[in-house]
Amino acid sequence: MTRRPLAIVGSALLCVVGLARCAPGDRPDILALATAGTGGVYYVLGGSIAEIWGRDVPEVVAVAEVTGGSVENLSLLMTGQIDVAFSMGTNALEAYEGAGSFEGRDPGQVLALVALYANVLQLATIEGSGVSGLQDLVGRRVSVGAPGSGTEVGARNLLEANGIGYEDFQPQRLNFNETANALRDGTVDAGFWSAGPPVSTIMDLATARAVRLIPIVAEEVRRAAAVDPTLRPDTIPAQAYSGQDAPVETLSTPNILAVRADMPEELAYALVEAVLNARQELAGVHPVARRISAEYTLDVSPIPLHPGVVRYLTEHSHEVPDRLVESR
Repeated sequence: MTRRPLAIVGSALLCVVGLARCAPGDRPDILALATAGTGGVYYVLGGSIAEIWGRDVPEVVAVAEVTGGSVENLSLLMTGQIDVAFSMGTNALEAYEGAGSFEGRDPGQVLALVALYANVLQLATIEGSGVSGLQDLVGRRVSVGAPGSGTEVGARNLLEANGIGYEDFQPQRLNFNETANALRDGTVDAGFWSAGPPVSTIMDLATARAVRLIPIVAEEVRRAAAVDPTLRPDTIPAQAYSGQDAPVETLSTPNILAVRADMPEELAYALVEAVLNARQELAGVHPVARRISAEYTLDVSPIPLHPGVVRYLTEHSHEVPDRLVESR
């Protein structure tokens, strides 16, 4: 685990009994969980998962940290600055293979702990903007997500697979809160979110302005999936946001928690056990967490599972396919 000074832990861990009385030499290692910006689902779920680990895993003191998102999280994970990373499947596969955003990095450094829910790409605009499809983004001001975020990687892959490069529009690299504010204020014409719906920042925006979600149609999804095999067709359900009366076509990639391949097996076992045992609790935090299960992990994980997870699943009567067993 990551050795960190207590000063960075903040109020999230003040409930840890006796921690303030620890002498400097007795301070515990902190299990650092990288999430994303405060306006997304990673941050909300991450805080709850950290609390569960701190409560249910002996001798673990966990803290959820705000970051730029998936790409930054995996970079921090691979350099040992954090211990567990929220990640989109797209970025996790790149990190595992040493490709894309992680070109030149050694492959096989990261493995999956558990799959959480589908990370749904959501493209929103304000009613009357004239944007009704991907091709309407040409020449427009478009928020593609924060630097180092999975949203930007997903948006770029989708656009480039469908013949739209950054040179064809005015890209703005804004986080979720900034994107919502820019749409409200009219300083961008459209913006991407990659998160489990409903996203709080889009919900808040929809109470102030008439929001329109732009469909990503089947052929556009097919082109993107040819570039990124973790992608699959998905929908934003009706009534996810105010004024949205019908489902909206789009695509998704699974969200996972990733860990380093060198994490101790017993620790990985305990962490995944705690998350799976707390599924109902997490579903009460955000509805997307209803997907969390051993079966979902085995179905969608884009990279092999940590050996501690394989052991946990095997001991609980699940058959782990060869593709999810690390063989390097």
